Amino acid sequence: MTDEPRPHRFLTIEQAAEELNVKASLIRGLIKTGELRALQVGFRGMWRIGRQDVEDYIAEAYRRTEARIAAGELEDGAEAEEA
Repeated sequence: MTDEPRPHRFLTIEQAAEELNVKASLIRGLIKTGELRALQVGFRGMWRIGRQDVEDYIAEAYRRTEARIAAGELEDGAEAEEA
């Protein structure tokens, strides 16, 4: 048995943003559009995002990207990096 701390099951908006290396406003937008699952807890309705929901979002983003590459919609991404 180890004394290593377990990672929290839920992330704040700011923690999810840090995990994905994006701004918190993007996470709020993803929640609003339903692309990223989240729930509100407590009297103040604070948003929490499950770690697995972040992982599911990443997996779906990979799937969509692969489909766009296969369809010829994306090349190597150099144009997006420059924008």
